[in-house]
Amino acid sequence: MVCCCLGAYTNQLCTINPNYGASTLRSWPGKTAAKRDIDTIFWYSNITIANGSTVLTDGAKRDREIWPGDMTVSIPAVFVSTNDMVSVENGINALLDLQHSDGMFPYAGFPFNTFNDVSFTYHLHTLVAIAYYFHYTGDLQYVKNAWDHYTRGVAWSLGSIDSSGLMFVNSDKDWLRGGMNGHNIEANAILYYVLNQGINLANLVGDTASASNWGPIASKVKDAANSLLWDASANLYKDNENSDVRPQDGNVWAIKAGITMSSTQNTAISTALKARWGPYGAPAPETGSPATVSPFIGSLELEAHFLSSAPQNALDLMRLQWGDFMLDDPRMTNSTFIEGYAETGELHYPLYSSDAIISHSHGWSTGPTYALSFYVAGLQLVSESGKTWKIAPQLGDLREVEAGFVTSLGSFNIEIKKDAQGKFTLLRFHTPLGTTGSFSLPGVTGTLVSGWRKRGVQVVRDKNSVDGEAEGIPGGDWTLIVD
Repeated sequence: MVCCCLGAYTNQLCTINPNYGASTLRSWPGKTAAKRDIDTIFWYSNITIANGSTVLTDGAKRDREIWPGDMTVSIPAVFVSTNDMVSVENGINALLDLQHSDGMFPYAGFPFNTFNDVSFTYHLHTLVAIAYYFHYTGDLQYVKNAWDHYTRGVAWSLGSIDSSGLMFVNSDKDWLRGGMNGHNIEANAILYYVLNQGINLANLVGDTASASNWGPIASKVKDAANSLLWDASANLYKDNENSDVRPQDGNVWAIKAGITMSSTQNTAISTALKARWGPYGAPAPETGSPATVSPFIGSLELEAHFLSSAPQNALDLMRLQWGDFMLDDPRMTNSTFIEGYAETGELHYPLYSSDAIISHSHGWSTGPTYALSFYVAGLQLVSESGKTWKIAPQLGDLREVEAGFVTSLGSFNIEIKKDAQGKFTLLRFHTPLGTTGSFSLPGVTGTLVSGWRKRGVQVVRDKNSVDGEAEGIPGGDWTLIVD
């Protein structure tokens, strides 16, 4: 699908020389001020925002700054396309350098950090970025070097957990949504996600004390979120216990983070989210009325549908929001992905003072790029760099899929074809030697055989016979022979 290429191009344009950052801010010795007259804006782009010669930012023209929330989508999209992890690392390092003495990370990098805004969610996104960087590069030394930053960052978030077992949010700063406060489901789902990522990292760096401490806290967050915030009548989580809003962001994060209690609950949320789609995509009611269509949260909704084993929902949303509108609408660039727009189809972002400020090349909108590789093609890295992996294609109504990417361990690729009746006529994949993994294709029976580049393939031992699932598969070339 063309969405993959456009996401890669969008992030390439968002990768800049760090000496030319901060497009809408101007600075002079000792001071930084925002340029507010957006309709007659000067595009300054004259502030050094990071060390190094290249850095991943939020947008190609605006803001040209380092925003940690955007990285949650743009890092995996960069990994599967250009694999420019140097630019990612430089961006994360710039955020680590700005960590406050109390452990809080900035809402955004320099110079925006000088406004001293507090964001509970974007603070957590910096921690997500560290874990993502390790997951895709396998650079454990980087994690060790950043570990003090990481543990102090986690401690800052845990300091806001109250007697409910949930983090209490007292700042509205997030991704330009409204009503961010209280025991917010999005913030607490991200916290749960970070704690579980952190447990894995802590064990790898030998910090067993942190791993032991964070596990019970994560369990309490999950239990409290489901007892306090789940609305069974709507099959969606509440924004907080006093809110009438059933947000897009918190519900997709609940699935992504695993804060939900069952696959049945995931399916119910996926169905409820789809029922709210309009002609231009998936709305975020937490932004007010008319609601914003946010390709940032929409990217995470794609993941939520795949994680709910609802690939057709994900593909339908991809076609509706990214294909029919963000790609084909004549007001778009037809080569990059826009930051957001109104559910009415107007190019209006409700919390911006002027429509002219909307970015038409924004990295947080590039979710389809990695969703196609990780979920449709099913190439999933279970552990860092793919030491362990899982092949779990979800094709929906697609009949041909081919994907691949490279880690420090080698290449991962897959090719799949189905006939008009939906039967698999070809499924073969390659993973690096020395790795191990599993295979999942529910409802399909057959046998995995090795050596698909040569004739006379050899049937592998019985444990690799496939009845939907296979475990303990060594890296190499494999073909599925369907019964």
